[in-house]
Amino acid sequence: MSTTNTATTGLPLEGVRVIEFTHMVMGPTCGMILADLGAEVIKIEPPGGDKTRKLPGLGIGFFRSFNRNKKSVVLDINTPQGHATALELIAQCDVMLENFRPGLMAKLGLDYASLSARYPKLIYVSHKGFLPGPYEKRLALDEVVQNMAGLTYMTGPKGRPLRAGTSVNDIMGGMFGAIGVLAALQERHRTGRGQEIQSALFENCVLLASQHMQQFLMTHEPPPPMPSRVSAWSVYDVFTLAGEEQLFIGAVSDKQFQTLCRVLARPDLANDPELATNAQRVAVRAQLLAQLGETLAHHHVADLMPALEAAGLPYAPIVRPDQLVNDPHLIESGGLVDMPTDDGDTTKAVLLPLLMGERRLGVRHALPKVGEHTEEVLARLAKETAE
Repeated sequence: MSTTNTATTGLPLEGVRVIEFTHMVMGPTCGMILADLGAEVIKIEPPGGDKTRKLPGLGIGFFRSFNRNKKSVVLDINTPQGHATALELIAQCDVMLENFRPGLMAKLGLDYASLSARYPKLIYVSHKGFLPGPYEKRLALDEVVQNMAGLTYMTGPKGRPLRAGTSVNDIMGGMFGAIGVLAALQERHRTGRGQEIQSALFENCVLLASQHMQQFLMTHEPPPPMPSRVSAWSVYDVFTLAGEEQLFIGAVSDKQFQTLCRVLARPDLANDPELATNAQRVAVRAQLLAQLGETLAHHHVADLMPALEAAGLPYAPIVRPDQLVNDPHLIESGGLVDMPTDDGDTTKAVLLPLLMGERRLGVRHALPKVGEHTEEVLARLAKETAE
């Protein structure tokens, strides 16, 4: 197995070669993280390209979001020639990623059991719905496991379960797949052997719910959904301001409550002995929030935010995703950058939320066209095989 890579990146995973049989979000996220870290990631697409490229609606941004810094090779692995070529490519790779339905890779002879006998150094990552157990053969989607693992229950109002507004478990699954790869590469340095890694949607979501599970184990009471929870802090809510604008404001200590009262010119609340401690304020939280709400209804968000900032109080406007493309912090911190697309246009790419040695892991290559690197990769394969 080769770990050579002709591209010089100066990045942590330079020299690591990854072959990716994935679609949608979970597997591509894993590949994107490894690619951003400097690995050469070869994405295998079927003839006509990954169908994720052409998803409508809420899926329209999947391919652009999770497939940067990769090479695209078109192979029909259902044909003898395409299958043989895939095996030859796998032989030249350190890591293989897949996220297809249970049993498909085994049917094709591309499962870990089949490949590890031939390539013992191979690190093989399966992105699944469930880890081995009673549920493992079920088909899973992000929304399926959000319901199964308590997330929709905790997110929505009582009796109205609500999924999170993005593919949280698919993205987490890719992250844990990448974490597994990093650990397996380190272990391979010691043992000389690869291993299979499995990352699963359901178990991701259970980890998200683990704090609420622990809450139940400690209190013996089922935790209420977040909208109907008993807050630990008196002021920790979304308020409606002038012009129907909304703003989240938090005051999580006695000092912060006093500061908020000064900002809002409410000395009556600051000096009320029955509101002196957080515990006292939580006991009358509904009444207190109503009093603050009456005052805040006369403030404009644009005027109040600088005052809260200057006072060092936690606050947040309610931001839509479309507004983030012009977010000054994302832009000035280098976390939102231009990326050439596969159709010759340019879009904005959100980088990994990491700073490594004072540098961001950026976009090195345009989003690949379908099969753009097939000739290059197969020509190199022929050369390396001959050597």
